[in-house]
Amino acid sequence: MKPEKKKPGAPKPASAKSATVKTKGPQPRTASRMAAVQALYQMDMAATDLNAVIQEFVDTRFPVGEDDEAVAGADPVFFAELLRGVVRRQRDIDPMIDHQLAAGWRLVRVDSILRAILRSGAFELIERRDVPARVVINEYINVAHAFFDEEEPKVVNGLLDKLARQLRSPEFEPESRS
Repeated sequence: MKPEKKKPGAPKPASAKSATVKTKGPQPRTASRMAAVQALYQMDMAATDLNAVIQEFVDTRFPVGEDDEAVAGADPVFFAELLRGVVRRQRDIDPMIDHQLAAGWRLVRVDSILRAILRSGAFELIERRDVPARVVINEYINVAHAFFDEEEPKVVNGLLDKLARQLRSPEFEPESRS
């Protein structure tokens, strides 16, 4: 379920264009991130069960086809790990995000698709040390561009960057020269 927030005829994010040219669709992990955000949104809006939404995406949305190019070919294992991880760690993730939001804002006031992007990105920063922090940030900025045209991708960039610098500070330290 993808909310229609983009303006009609708005261009796709540059990363989606280049991925389409190279591989006839996004890379499996990129597609998995997009699908995870859509699934988290669906779970939030329709109170869909975690296992039911995983099964729905794996069975009907991941097979390569023209219905939803953004998630076709997603890695089902990575997708399920993202969803299960966000659900499992949500009590840790939400306060972290709340703390980074502007004064007077709370995560519950944030658009539900933006909330899903931030939760998924925060989960990867917390637990997926195999993925460099800058890659996580860039991937979720691109996901945000797929849904929003205005300030939201900047919010994703700023918030995930702050979290990454707290959670993975060594990745942001300048390399020492010998």
